[in-house]
Amino acid sequence: MEELLVDEILQLLENDSDRQLKTYLNELNISDVEHLIDELPQHAVKFIETLSIKRAVNVFRILDFPTQERIIKKLQNNKLTEIIRQLPPDDRTALLGELKGDAVKKLLSLLQDNDRKEALNLLGYQEDSVGRLMTPDFIAVKIDWTVNRVLSHIRRYGKNSETIDVVYVIDKDGVLLDDIRIREILLADPEVKIGELTDNRLIALKVNDPQEEAINVFRMNNRVALPVIDDQNILLGIVTIDDILWIAHEEYTEDMHKIGGTEALDEPYLDMPILKLVKKRASWLIVLFLGEMLTATAMQHFEIELEKAVVLSLFIPLIMSSGGNSGSQASTLIIQAMALGEVTIAAWWRVMRRELISGLLLGLILGTIGFIRISLWQNLDLYNYGTHWFLIALTIFFTLIGIVLWGSLIGSMMPIIMKRLKLDPATSSAPFVATMVDVTGIVIYFSIAVLVLKGVLL
Repeated sequence: MEELLVDEILQLLENDSDRQLKTYLNELNISDVEHLIDELPQHAVKFIETLSIKRAVNVFRILDFPTQERIIKKLQNNKLTEIIRQLPPDDRTALLGELKGDAVKKLLSLLQDNDRKEALNLLGYQEDSVGRLMTPDFIAVKIDWTVNRVLSHIRRYGKNSETIDVVYVIDKDGVLLDDIRIREILLADPEVKIGELTDNRLIALKVNDPQEEAINVFRMNNRVALPVIDDQNILLGIVTIDDILWIAHEEYTEDMHKIGGTEALDEPYLDMPILKLVKKRASWLIVLFLGEMLTATAMQHFEIELEKAVVLSLFIPLIMSSGGNSGSQASTLIIQAMALGEVTIAAWWRVMRRELISGLLLGLILGTIGFIRISLWQNLDLYNYGTHWFLIALTIFFTLIGIVLWGSLIGSMMPIIMKRLKLDPATSSAPFVATMVDVTGIVIYFSIAVLVLKGVLL
């Protein structure tokens, strides 16, 4: 279906059938037009210019930023002016927040005075705050208005609102008192005052709250929109679910990049210049490489023990990978739980207690497998570990218990510590935790080896 769509559009473009192209594009879903722009980026500007203004705005607002930026650079001024002026304030703010210098000035110059003031006001909030997401297009009514008057107000101003699913009740000073679903208003007696319909179960976002917190509030309360207030509870705007879904997607993508041990990409992977991609990945690789150098330092410290019992070196990869894997598992689970609001800083002791138990059990499982493996290889003559093979098997058994337990604790506590320091928990990514556990794992391994094998092999 999608290939057929692209073929038909290419045919119209080759035939210079602008009128047919316009009719065809205006009949498509905006998601299909977005797909066409992704498939035929060289014709993106042509598609936007051909679409009716309303559909052009709806398509433009769902494109990713790099595509929007490319279109802005090539779009004719009159069409660009129409699109920028008709973009919802929250989408316009998001776009202006991503652009740099002259591009921002150019777009601001296209706006009318009121829109320009509104955009500058919204851009005054911190980059990752709720204020950057909100739109001032909403329906607010006074608490002493009748339902009849409220409905008249909605008919007059509703088409300019981002949503009319919810109506916001304020006092004479603009203080938010409650929100009411439109369904309740439509079913109420026309002469009833709106104040009688309020239930005082208000949920609101603070304008300076982090966007991540807004995601959690939406997730927990099943709302299509939430009001935004300042410290005096004055209603400033609303945030709608479409913006929250977009931010949640960006947060998830950024966290996945960080968990993988790289800086977050600000462009699609295939659009990212190679040198910029290398720069994003190199910084973390250097940090992790320097961390792994400490592993060599730790091994040098036990050089004498290694010379006396070379057989111990056979198990170093096994020990390091087991500890790193358990740490990575715990880190990923806790980061995800924190992102969903299931785990908070205050729950650190509960997390530690759970990881102490699970880490010990997992260590026992892997330690037993390691012990059985050495025993089988020795008794089936698959490898000769020497006369003290049982003590070597015991060393591996206790080491795996210790390293898996330690990895689980480090992996689970590191995200909580990062959050406590007001840093992104995803920064304690799986590779970072694995590197830490590798270094300490060598110390744990040889310390246990010295205790078990002292006077025998060491």
